[in-house]
Amino acid sequence: MAKPTEIERKWYVVDATDIALGRVSAVVASILRGKNKPTFTPNIDTGDNVIIINAGKVKLTGRKATHKFYYHHSNHPGGLKTKTAGELLANNPVRLVENSIKGMLPKNSLGHQQFLKLHVYADADHKHEAQKPEALDLTKLI
Repeated sequence: MAKPTEIERKWYVVDATDIALGRVSAVVASILRGKNKPTFTPNIDTGDNVIIINAGKVKLTGRKATHKFYYHHSNHPGGLKTKTAGELLANNPVRLVENSIKGMLPKNSLGHQQFLKLHVYADADHKHEAQKPEALDLTKLI
């Protein structure tokens, strides 16, 4: 059993260029939960920090760009807003990647705590160089 004081956290950089959105999300969600460590404990946040760069270049497979919808409601009558995955990728790719990963994390306070360790950027620049993140090649993990 892992104790919260004994957990060592690493920083990883993931380049999402030309990789399917679901593949990126599944691997990153597993790292955020800490399932890649031998000290994984389901009720403790044992995960690492993940930086995703080039989120705007992620690939949507099949017909998801036109047939997958994201909904938002303004809580007013007739306030249901819909956007396709292609529109969201063009306008706000960070939100698209964050929604995908958030859906794969637990729906409780532990999942929220794990989600806060995710940092997504639409281009190749990020502000976490001081943490000395390790590059994580997803093409070898998939």
